[in-house]
Amino acid sequence: MNLTATERGTEWLLRGGLRPTRQRVALASLLVGDGVDRHVSAESLFASSLQTDERVSLATVYNTLRAFCEAGLMQEVVVDGAKSYFDTRMDSHPHFFWEDTGELFDAPTDQLEISRLPQLPEGAELSRVDVVIRLKRG
Repeated sequence: MNLTATERGTEWLLRGGLRPTRQRVALASLLVGDGVDRHVSAESLFASSLQTDERVSLATVYNTLRAFCEAGLMQEVVVDGAKSYFDTRMDSHPHFFWEDTGELFDAPTDQLEISRLPQLPEGAELSRVDVVIRLKRG
């Protein structure tokens, strides 16, 4: 069965236990409506939303992306203290980041090997390891 972008977005929201409001469905449809995983910044998703009939503010986009992350539907990838991307692919995987263009994309997981991590502080539990490989043009 072929789902529309709106149907796919609505199902995605329901999987995360989120109420499918008009604005959430509009943003979810942009994120997962075609079934392709993507990396977005709040600003790029906001720009995409301007092309739709459902107008949302940039603040709403930020708040909605945070809600999607808290619901386990997306993960935040921080490339520096000021810039975050949001990834619809939820498995653990590394990223390439082009410093000149700000483009973030998946790196091959099968080519990454982490042989050892430092000993964790007492009482700490490993949550996840984020790997962002920064690239510049040579």
